[in-house]
Amino acid sequence: MGIIELEGLEFYGYHGCFVEEQVVGNKFIVYVRMEYNAEKAVKSDQIGDALNYQRAYEMIKEQVQITSHLLEHVGQRILDVLYEKFPELEKATVKVSKMNPPMGGQIEKVSLTLSR
Repeated sequence: MGIIELEGLEFYGYHGCFVEEQVVGNKFIVYVRMEYNAEKAVKSDQIGDALNYQRAYEMIKEQVQITSHLLEHVGQRILDVLYEKFPELEKATVKVSKMNPPMGGQIEKVSLTLSR
């Protein structure tokens, strides 16, 4: 089993239930873990036989740029596109963190994690 982890992906997005969040925006950090059968890539040393994490990054970036009210919605869209484009994917976990959320106090981040 091969495991690819994309860590600390930073994006600026406009997610949230408050109008201000959708106008001003915020920084979001994304973590993705993808498990797949890497046996063919291990033997061939060819990118065509591997799960292409550059393509995964582009897909994740595209989904984070679509405004949503909930982190759950963003995370689910990321999982959906990864499974759609990578049929070799056996398990994936996505964590989306909103930095400095407007909660009336000092808080570093709030995060949502989904797995399939």
